[in-house]
Amino acid sequence: MPSDLPKQVQDHILCHKEEIVNFLIELTKIESPSLAPETQLPVQEFLREPLESLGFQVELREGDKTGGHLYAIRKNTVGTDTPKQLLLGHTDTVWPLGTIKSMPVIWDKDQNIVKGPGVFDMKGGITQMIFALKALDALKCIPELTTTILLNSDEEIGSAESQPHIEQYARESSRVFVMEPALGTNGLIKTTRRGVGQFEIKVVGSAAHSGLAPEEGASAIQEMSHVIQQLHCLNRPQEGLGINVGTVAGGTRANVVAATCSAVVDVRVSNQAQSVWIDRQIRNLKTTVSGTHLEISGGVDRAPMESNARNTDLWHAVQTCGTSLGLQLIGGQSGGASDGNITSLYTATLDGLGSVGDGAHALHEYICINGLLERTALLALAILLPDNLIGQGD
Repeated sequence: MPSDLPKQVQDHILCHKEEIVNFLIELTKIESPSLAPETQLPVQEFLREPLESLGFQVELREGDKTGGHLYAIRKNTVGTDTPKQLLLGHTDTVWPLGTIKSMPVIWDKDQNIVKGPGVFDMKGGITQMIFALKALDALKCIPELTTTILLNSDEEIGSAESQPHIEQYARESSRVFVMEPALGTNGLIKTTRRGVGQFEIKVVGSAAHSGLAPEEGASAIQEMSHVIQQLHCLNRPQEGLGINVGTVAGGTRANVVAATCSAVVDVRVSNQAQSVWIDRQIRNLKTTVSGTHLEISGGVDRAPMESNARNTDLWHAVQTCGTSLGLQLIGGQSGGASDGNITSLYTATLDGLGSVGDGAHALHEYICINGLLERTALLALAILLPDNLIGQGD
């Protein structure tokens, strides 16, 4: 990489600040909630033109229950065996249609931020992707790795339909850059993510009249109170393992000993060993109230994105790109999961390369324009990294 290239990239992006911000605003104005699949096509079509103008072959693949996904690859590399890198993101947001009326997209020039539903998670990251590629094209920089793009439309609802495609493209790629927003207002890169699971625990007892013959019943609610205490005792916050009983429902009437009670339990794990341990602990829970028994289902269904050798190699290389731009990049662990958890099982993955801001899924959602420009330059340099920087460690 020429020594003056980082400055050339920075200068080019800074000169196109107005264009970048206006593109972001128009993209954010196109509402695209996960649960309204028909809203995804306008976003995908909006992105098709700039990608095709950059020489990408763009495919809009329909979904069965979702809005499908956009896949793009350089036209002159289709069908070749050249190594690939994947830029991964999603077009769906958590905001229902019509949110933009009460939460309009605003460029606040005094605070140098852009506000709006989905601007942080993750229309900003998509914008960075487009303009990083535009910068490289304008500067006639050709990446060693073929750049491919996947934008799915069901990330916010678990990526159930798109997961097989994510796995396929990850297997075909030497590395993946996930354009999820940065971690915290300081803009940490997400070098690890916790895995996520959900268990449903049902206590089955027996009903009885609470006034006439309570001794003939076995209270599922009483037993559930003991189960909840056992579950919360399994928390290991200092080790990055978290358990939360999120919802509880049971009983029929106040004067009836409850025959059933159910709880939904959220689990967060930092490594695969914790995943195995917590699964065993939950499935081995014992009842204390005579006449009750447990029915347990679910499990950890999104593996953690761990700090393995290949992810660390990629992280260090991107840190070097940051240094060349005058940025001190710091890594951190996200408590939530993303599609990066999936790709990390197959290839080197770095997450949180998207926008710097705050308010994901919240009314004050915004991104910092300075961060938007800096992270666009960072992504451009990361795309140019050579193929041989990743070791073979797991």
